[in-house]
Amino acid sequence: MIEKPERIQTGIRIEKRLLKVLKGLAESLDMSVGDLIEGIALHSFENKPPFTPQTLKKIRQLKEVYDLDWTAEHSHKFAEAKE
Repeated sequence: MIEKPERIQTGIRIEKRLLKVLKGLAESLDMSVGDLIEGIALHSFENKPPFTPQTLKKIRQLKEVYDLDWTAEHSHKFAEAKE
């Protein structure tokens, strides 16, 4: 039997366009952004791809709509803007 997850509110910071893509994807999959992020994380922890080819196509479309051209490699090079 699977345990019921204990969820908490979090104040994560995330890049604006990336969040728009995640929101659009979650909407298209009829789930919350939190559920989407949980699924992505759990799949990656097991080195399993979280998305079907059809979902990857949707992600490409959303990235184009929201002008998100970053890749996984970019995540290692992000720097906070000086305030």
